[in-house]
Amino acid sequence: MQPLIVIPARYASTRYPGKPLVELTGATGEKKSLIQRSWEAAKQVGGDPRVVVATDDDRIRTAAEAFGAEVVMTSEGCSNGTERCAEAHTALGGTHEVVVNLQGDAPLTPHWFVEALIDELVQDADAGMATPVLRCDGRALNGFLEDRRAGRVGGTTAVFDTARHALYFSKEVIPFTSRSYEDGEATPVFHHVGVYAYRAQALQDYQGWPEGPLERLEGLEQLRFLENGKPVRCVEVDARGRQFWELNNPEDVHRIEAMMSEMRLA
Repeated sequence: MQPLIVIPARYASTRYPGKPLVELTGATGEKKSLIQRSWEAAKQVGGDPRVVVATDDDRIRTAAEAFGAEVVMTSEGCSNGTERCAEAHTALGGTHEVVVNLQGDAPLTPHWFVEALIDELVQDADAGMATPVLRCDGRALNGFLEDRRAGRVGGTTAVFDTARHALYFSKEVIPFTSRSYEDGEATPVFHHVGVYAYRAQALQDYQGWPEGPLERLEGLEQLRFLENGKPVRCVEVDARGRQFWELNNPEDVHRIEAMMSEMRLA
């Protein structure tokens, strides 16, 4: 069955209002909005998925439709991207077996990250949800630590068991390591990449659970699954030489643009 990729986008971000419409300059000097670059990343995923932007804001709808995206309007009451994905899936008839949440602040997400999640759900009938994790090299880990020292919320890290079931996700850097690492050196820290693939039933279950204390403290929607005793499958992915970063703060614009320039991404 054709997978559905939903890109949830809201204008009224607490940390960065208007973030989906922020322009990023690529390696060729062309400027495109964050939401357009995220949509273009989703369109590269194999298997001919249906890709939609889910928003509650007319400014984002107008911008997305202008570059050719299908848009689904959702309510202002969605507290996170998973709830917005669930609403969008319902609005589209609820017929997709696999729904992917490709968050609109991750334009550097390689298509093979998403394909790995879809494959995981296809191959494991018991998995209700899967999300990618990427082993940090020293450069990525040092970027996380720099953000925390500066009081900024950077990327999310994950720890998981031997069966690759998540134990916890945090905006702090976990697990703790006292070592220093060179830029290209592998570390024991895994960056959680903000992409989720759900079975339709998992999305439906999520809507019936209240926000828990851990989700509220960390601001991480995936913790609602763990707080309700539902496993989250972590899929280790390979960056294949690509750099990855999410746009969480205004300072990240220049960081992502520099990465795009280095990787020659237009």
